[in-house]
Amino acid sequence: MKRIDLHIHTVASDGMETPAQIVARAREEGLAAIAITDHDTVDGFQAAYNAAQGTGLEVVPGIELGTAYKGTLHILGYYIDLENRELKQELQGIVEDRDERNEKTVALMQQNGIPLRYEDMKVRFGSVVGKPHFAEILVEFGFAEDIQDAISRFLQKGRKYWIPRKTLAPERCIELILKAGGIPVIAHPFEYKYENKSLAELIEFCMAHGLKGLECRHSNHSPGQMAYLQLLADEYGLVKTGGSDYHGSFKPDIRLGTGRGLVNVPYSWLEELKKLRK
Repeated sequence: MKRIDLHIHTVASDGMETPAQIVARAREEGLAAIAITDHDTVDGFQAAYNAAQGTGLEVVPGIELGTAYKGTLHILGYYIDLENRELKQELQGIVEDRDERNEKTVALMQQNGIPLRYEDMKVRFGSVVGKPHFAEILVEFGFAEDIQDAISRFLQKGRKYWIPRKTLAPERCIELILKAGGIPVIAHPFEYKYENKSLAELIEFCMAHGLKGLECRHSNHSPGQMAYLQLLADEYGLVKTGGSDYHGSFKPDIRLGTGRGLVNVPYSWLEELKKLRK
């Protein structure tokens, strides 16, 4: 069976590997296609696409937009036009908000004796500085045992160095993806801790605004949950997608292509996605 992975993060957001490294790893895993779905940015796609030329590996342009619906919600977008003006404008606003939050986080850390400058972090980590990078700093200064410990104790919602972000409304996220010629999909539906009735309400709300798909296979979902999501997708006439949500060493127990061993997404699902694109 030809396998794919449609949920991957690079250093362009909170992943720990470059797009070229992702392509090399995907080839090692024998994948037929991957999608680069960085958080609120499309900056990692072109480098991955270039690295894959001549290898036979398909690279799908994607994105994962953060929003909220009775709590956190993520919307994936596939086959988006990277040059769409409206999408680019919204993403620039998200970048500016991220920089403002990062500056505030640095100031809080300085108050606690950590000699940190945001400019130095950008030199070290690149233009995109996120949660894993702050976690790395906390580990280096002895505030945490490892990255996951630092995130859970200091950077999660409600913790000492957490700064709330501005979010787009879910209907706006779907609209942006559709206007960019893309296919909007709810990411990892069981991550939001909904009961079946609430999950159905979420799906129906998003479908009313143009939702086209459901991520049915994900590293954090059990076999039973994944089977149930596939039934839901069929019931609502939604396209099925799936992916590992790979981040590299940020989430070391998740492997590209298979997640924690159970995420095996068939190429036929990508073929159905392509039909929607047409």
